[in-house]
Amino acid sequence: MCSGAEPVQPIPSDTEIRRILVERIDEEARSIGIVVGVVESGDRRVVSYGRLHAGSESRPNGDTVFEIGSITKVFTSTVLTNFVAQGALAFETPVQDLLGSDVRVPTRDGSEITLLHLATHSSGLPRLPSNLDPKDPANPYADYTVDQLHAFLASHELTRDIGERVEYSNLGVGLLGHALARRMGTDYETLVSTQLLEPLGMVDTSIALTPLLRDRLAVGHDRALEPAANWDLPTLAGAGALRSTTNDLLTFVEANLDLGDSPLQQAMAETHVTQRPFPAPNMEIGLGWLIRSEHDRQIIWHNGGTGGYRSFIGFDLASRSGVVVLSNTATSVDDLGFHLLDSRFELSTPPPQRTGIEMDPVIYDEYTGRYQLAKGILATVTQENERLFVQLTGQPRLEMIPESETSFFLRAVEAQVSFGRDDRGTVDHLVIHQNGLDQRAVRLAEGVDSVVYGPTETVSVPETTLQRYVGRYALQPGFDITVTLNEGQLWAQVTGQQSIEIFASSETEFFYRVVDARITFFVDGDGSASSLALHQAGRTLSARRLPD
Repeated sequence: MCSGAEPVQPIPSDTEIRRILVERIDEEARSIGIVVGVVESGDRRVVSYGRLHAGSESRPNGDTVFEIGSITKVFTSTVLTNFVAQGALAFETPVQDLLGSDVRVPTRDGSEITLLHLATHSSGLPRLPSNLDPKDPANPYADYTVDQLHAFLASHELTRDIGERVEYSNLGVGLLGHALARRMGTDYETLVSTQLLEPLGMVDTSIALTPLLRDRLAVGHDRALEPAANWDLPTLAGAGALRSTTNDLLTFVEANLDLGDSPLQQAMAETHVTQRPFPAPNMEIGLGWLIRSEHDRQIIWHNGGTGGYRSFIGFDLASRSGVVVLSNTATSVDDLGFHLLDSRFELSTPPPQRTGIEMDPVIYDEYTGRYQLAKGILATVTQENERLFVQLTGQPRLEMIPESETSFFLRAVEAQVSFGRDDRGTVDHLVIHQNGLDQRAVRLAEGVDSVVYGPTETVSVPETTLQRYVGRYALQPGFDITVTLNEGQLWAQVTGQQSIEIFASSETEFFYRVVDARITFFVDGDGSASSLALHQAGRTLSARRLPD
């Protein structure tokens, strides 16, 4: 705590928390049911409001079971750190050593991916494996197998140096959980149960639900407050498969705050130590945990989300206080978690409610299908009960509300989708409009798994010329394109997305093969790039080069 800093604010009273929940659920329609847990001054309390599912009068409480999604990642990292504390493993152990010779983990320039790289999202692996192609988009990880994971690893070529930067990866932490379980000769659920849940007495946290736990499971809902399917992650369990309760997660918070006699004290303390900068303002990453430093406070936290649930867990070691927020609706509760820990973090404002138009659902038949946004990322459009939905690979299914015959908007997220036709009048693509960007996705024919964009021929550009394009270019506040050079090839990465190879059609014109887009570089008098233009979905966005 800085000298002269404002005194730490207490967590709001139960009455104030309940007021916020009533407003969020009854007035803003951002959830069906929410449970908040608080640890403060060694005491815990639970405040809840809403319903277990739409149409029910049953109320959630501290023992209600929710999917907690990516909060699972800090359990995975804590198990790893405990093994290191016991001397059973080292952070610098290559993950290859845990998987055996029958599995090939990608390397780069002689460097290997270590367990520390996986726990800090710095392995260079993408967010999701490119061979994730769910049969049921409503449960996108359910049929992804160990053989598919191993096949992806064997075929994948890393596009940047291992440890070069942090890029959030469900695949990476899922691989960490898989590798730890394989080394110990067990499955992930047994591993986390024996190493963490049982020592802490967390009896209501699991993946497979007993009949008693299933009776207490809150039904998940999408952002439109419609029931959503539960998610199963058999292979990438370490990234997001756990279900838990507010009371159990409060036990986990108390152990991290060292408020009891925890056998995991040493390991938990190690997970709180900053390892790397995280690509977000005022944020760093420890081992699994994210660390936010603002208002003279350091909050250690993580969130989670599946198709019908959102979760938040956070605590402040200095004030020895913590908060858990679990919701049975797929609308973020991060703002609520931070606000309860410190009211200087403001509650978010819900997006304005928009009204759709009446639409003949027969038209929806023309839009259903698979659209390739980028290699390994599909937008799957489906219809159900005369309503249209879109789901990106590995993300929840969202309803699209018609505002014209070809244009739709999404509730609770600021995004629109429009459909386009070819010269014969057949729907052949869609465009996702979000954050000022337009991303075009081409429709895939039946039986076609992917398409390749751009001309077949490329031109050779001297590496000295390519080097002049390397740098960071500002598309708009918070959205940059970072251009890198690797072994004579340019790569471009938009904030929050994978780095993608771009190919030259002239000395200043480049194109993508995995997405329908082009980049033009503009050079100044000495030949260095001063700006670029991104051409995509019929629009051109200019981006000025930022100082090194």
